[in-house]
Amino acid sequence: MSSPIEQAIRQICEEKGLAYEAVLDAIQAAMAAAYRKDYGDKNQNVEAEYDPATNASRVFDVKTVVEDVDLEELARMEEERTAKAAALATQVEEARAKGEPLPAVTMEEEEGPRFNPKTDMMLSEARAIKPDVEVGEIVRTELPQPGEFGRMAAMTAKQVITQKLREAEREIVFNEFKQHEGQMLNGTVQRREGRIVLVDVGRATGIIRAEDQIPTERYVPGARIKVLVRQVSLTTRGPEILLSRASEDIVRGLFETEIPEVAEKIVEIKAIAREAGARSKVAVHTNDPDVDPIGACIGQRGTRIQTVIAELGGEKVDIIEWDADPARFIAKALSPAKVERVELDEAEKIATVHVAEDQLSLAIGKGGQNVRLAGKLAGWKLNIAERGEKKAAAPAAEGEGQTAEETAEAVETPVESAPEATEAPAPESTEPAPETPAAEAAPETPAAEEPQA
Repeated sequence: MSSPIEQAIRQICEEKGLAYEAVLDAIQAAMAAAYRKDYGDKNQNVEAEYDPATNASRVFDVKTVVEDVDLEELARMEEERTAKAAALATQVEEARAKGEPLPAVTMEEEEGPRFNPKTDMMLSEARAIKPDVEVGEIVRTELPQPGEFGRMAAMTAKQVITQKLREAEREIVFNEFKQHEGQMLNGTVQRREGRIVLVDVGRATGIIRAEDQIPTERYVPGARIKVLVRQVSLTTRGPEILLSRASEDIVRGLFETEIPEVAEKIVEIKAIAREAGARSKVAVHTNDPDVDPIGACIGQRGTRIQTVIAELGGEKVDIIEWDADPARFIAKALSPAKVERVELDEAEKIATVHVAEDQLSLAIGKGGQNVRLAGKLAGWKLNIAERGEKKAAAPAAEGEGQTAEETAEAVETPVESAPEATEAPAPESTEPAPETPAAEAAPETPAAEEPQA
C-alpha cells in the first residue's frame, strides 16, 4: 500500500491534471530551497532527492568539473570587466547630461578562463574526491541533513511548491490549446471588460479583442458561441488564448461542421471573402459530376446554410460556383447582378465589368460591398462600367452617363486584390438570384430558391 504522502501526490495529479513526475520535481525543488535557506552555502549548488514511498530524502552539492584555472588571473579579469562597466556607465551619464546620442553597447565574448564557484569544480579538486574523474563530468557530493527545518524554510518550501505546480499547470494548458490553434471551439461568454470579451473555453479563459468581434453582435454573459482559436502564446501570467469571431476561417469551420460533403472533401472551398456581420462570399467547387456544389451547401429548403447563418448572427452568405476561367468566375462572383461581358488586363490584374444600366447599382452594392467582396474573392481589381462605355466607371465626381441615384451610391472604388484562394476558404449562402449561377440565402428572405443543376 502506498504511503499517505504518495496518495496525496496522486490526488493532486488527478485534481489538476498534472504528471506525477512534475509534482515530485516540485517537492524536490522545495526541499532544496528549504535546505539553502537554513543550512546552505552561497557556493553550493543544492539539489534534493525524495522518495515518497519511504519518505526518505537526500541532499547533494552538484558541480561540473572544469580545467584548473589561476584564481589570481580570474580576479584580475573580473576587475577589468568591472572597470569597463563603470567607464561605460559614466559615458552614458555624460551623454544624457549633454543631450547627445547614447554610445553603442556591444556584447563581445571576452577571452580567458571562466569559473563559477557555485556550479563549477576544478579538476584537481574533483580528483581528490574521485580519482578517475574527467573534465565535463558531474560530481555529486552528499551533504549532511539536519533533524528538521525552521519555520522560514518551511514557508519557503511551501511557496516553491505552489509556484512549481502553477507553472506546470500553465504549461499543460498551453500545450493543450496550442494543438487547437486554427480550429473552432465551443465557448461560453463570461463577461465584457471594456472592449474585450472574455470567453470560457474549458480549462482556460480566452479573449476576443475588438478587431476579432462581429460589430453587429452582442455578447451576453452565459451565451454559448463558436469561436476560432486564432493564437495561443505563453506569457508571464500564463497562457494567453486569442479567439476570433470575425475570421474568415470560422466560416470554413462552420461549413465543415454542417455540410458533410465539405468535411469529406467532395466539395472544396476555393476562396472566401468576408465583411464580418454584413456578408460573406464563398467559392465552392467539386470534381464529382453527380454533385451540385451549391445545392450541397444550401441543403434541402436551405436548412444547412440557415444553420451557418444563425451561427454567424444573421450574416448573409453567398455561395458562388468556382470557375477556372477568371472572366466567368468574376461574372458569377458579382451575383445577383447580371454581367454582360468582362474585359481582363492580365498584366495589371484589373478586370473591367460591363453591365446594363439597371444592373449598375446592383453590381456595385450598398456602399460598394458587392463589388468589393467579388474582387477579394476573385483576386482581381474590379471596375464596373455601364453597357457601351469603354472605360471603367469612375468615382462619383466623374461618373458620367449614370443616373443621380447611381452616382450618389458612390459607384465604386477599386477593390484590393484578395488573398490566394487556398489561404482563406469559407462557405456562404446567397439570396435567390434568378438566372445567375450563384445561389443566395439570407435570414430575412422568406424562402430560398432551390439551386439549378
